[in-house]
Amino acid sequence: MTRRVTVVSLLTALFAALLAPHAAAAPTYRNYVSLGDSFVSGPFIPLQRLDPLSCFKSTQNYPSVLARKLGIANFTDISCGGAQTKDMAGVQSGVPGQSVPQFSALKADTDLVTVSIGGNDIGFSDIILTCAGKSITDPNGAPCKANYGDSLGQRVDATAAKVAAVLQGIKQRSPKAKVVVVGYLRILPPSGGCWPVVPISKGDVPYLDNVQQQLNGMLGAQAKAAGATFVNPYDISLGRDTCAAPWDKWVEGIIPTSLAFPVHPNAKGMAAVGDQVAKALARTESTRV
Repeated sequence: MTRRVTVVSLLTALFAALLAPHAAAAPTYRNYVSLGDSFVSGPFIPLQRLDPLSCFKSTQNYPSVLARKLGIANFTDISCGGAQTKDMAGVQSGVPGQSVPQFSALKADTDLVTVSIGGNDIGFSDIILTCAGKSITDPNGAPCKANYGDSLGQRVDATAAKVAAVLQGIKQRSPKAKVVVVGYLRILPPSGGCWPVVPISKGDVPYLDNVQQQLNGMLGAQAKAAGATFVNPYDISLGRDTCAAPWDKWVEGIIPTSLAFPVHPNAKGMAAVGDQVAKALARTESTRV
């Protein structure tokens, strides 16, 4: 009996040893820096941090979720609401704003960087507000599309070089860092919408959704060109947009149903993105083993 148990134990240990090299290893990072705008910082999501208060950073935003999941003690979140690509190397003055460039957090020993940027460069918040106002004139039409036409796609194209410069700037300051570009959660459903709860005209819903797809597509292309990893939360957020039920949505509407800034991720959305980034890092680590 004892001999049989010993043989079984040895076989179990042998199989474990053979399988171990193929298992997905948890990535290990020591110095993590988070860069980006309000889809990173998490305005109005409790608890708001004070470093500085004018950036509206939450302790429940996706970088904080990711840092906890990976057990990273040395974590710097320098994201700030309202940030544009120019605020990576320059000072973002006013409110939202902070007194130092976001790049100031990057060091030679930084080994993980996440960045979400570009939405404010194309003016997405102002676009949403403009389209919401125009929806009153034609709820079933596409007054926003008539107003902007192809210009929003042109804004996305013009932002590509700016994102490329941001990724180059990260590489220059933290050459050994794993860089993850994180896209934007889905804001609107593919079609239909939910006017007047979210006041976007029926015909403008697919139009604006397509603009967001273009933005995320551009971010993915720039990440690939720079040798960075791209994580696209848009892909996991169907049915989690501003028109979803309060218990399902990951992005709040014009009138939030949970503590978060209008048309921005809530705590559930941030948790989902943090988990998605963690899984993406684990996959890249396993392919390297």
